[in-house]
Amino acid sequence: MFASLTQVALGGAIGSVLRFLIVVAVGAPLATLAINVAGSFAIGVLFVLLAGRPGLSPLLMTGVLGGFTTFSAFSLDAMKLWNSGQSLQALGYVLASVLLSLLAVALGAALARGALL
Repeated sequence: MFASLTQVALGGAIGSVLRFLIVVAVGAPLATLAINVAGSFAIGVLFVLLAGRPGLSPLLMTGVLGGFTTFSAFSLDAMKLWNSGQSLQALGYVLASVLLSLLAVALGAALARGALL
């Protein structure tokens, strides 16, 4: 367990630094969009390449891509639902994730600004 936690921590640091550097170089929101798409692509590739070889998954998938973008994990979960024939659940998951996340970010920003006090 300690080895897996170390991999996640190291990978998370790498992914977070990469995300920061790209946002600084390109600027948001274009960088964020590119990061989310690239992370989703990368997790799809790693999901296939690491199947049956879970040793690098904590470092690369949870750590690096988790630090780089959690959107990749969301995309993978939606694809798994879709591929397993659960198209309605996949659609519901995507819609709920996007809508609830947008509502949550708006609520969090409003609370932080003191609008709801």
